[in-house]
Amino acid sequence: MKSHPGGIEHTRRLLELAELPAGASVLDMGAGAGETLALLRSLGFAAEGIDLAPRSAEVEKGDFLCAPFPDGGFDAVISQCAFFVSGDQRAALREANRLLKSGGRLLLSDLFFEAPEPLLRSAGFSLLHAEDMTPLWREYFFEALWRDGAPCCAVPKGKSSYWLLIAGKEKQDGHL
Repeated sequence: MKSHPGGIEHTRRLLELAELPAGASVLDMGAGAGETLALLRSLGFAAEGIDLAPRSAEVEKGDFLCAPFPDGGFDAVISQCAFFVSGDQRAALREANRLLKSGGRLLLSDLFFEAPEPLLRSAGFSLLHAEDMTPLWREYFFEALWRDGAPCCAVPKGKSSYWLLIAGKEKQDGHL
C-alpha cells in the first residue's frame, strides 16, 4: 500500500510541475516515514520533514500547524494527504504560507470538501496548476478500506474531491 494516492510517481509529478530550482530548500509537512524527504534529497534539494508521529529518524517530530522553523525559511513546501488529516486545512495553509519565502511554491495533494482555489486565495496563495485526482483517491481509499485501514485519510463526510495543486505565495505587492 502506498502512503498516499499515486505514491512516489505522484510526488515526482508535483516536483515536475513546480519547476523548483536546483538546491531549493523544501519542507515536507506531514513527512511520515520520510519517502518524499529521501526523494527530495536524492534530487539535490535541501529538504526537511516534520510529522506528529515520524516513522523515520530523518523526520523531525512536531506539529506542522505550528512548525519550529523561521518565517520565510523555505523555497517550497510539499504536503501529500496531510493537511486534511491535521483537522484544520486552513491553519495548515496559513502555516505553509508563513514558512515560505515570498514567491515560494506550495506543492499539495489532498482531500477537499470545498473548492480549493478560494481556500488557497484566503491563505495568500495564487493557484498555478490544478488537477482533479478524485478517481485516484477513491481507488486508494477503497483499497485502504479493503486492507483494513486507511493510513492517509479519515472516512469522509459529504462531497469530497482530491486535488493535485501547485500554488505560489503572493509577494507583498500581490504578484508571484
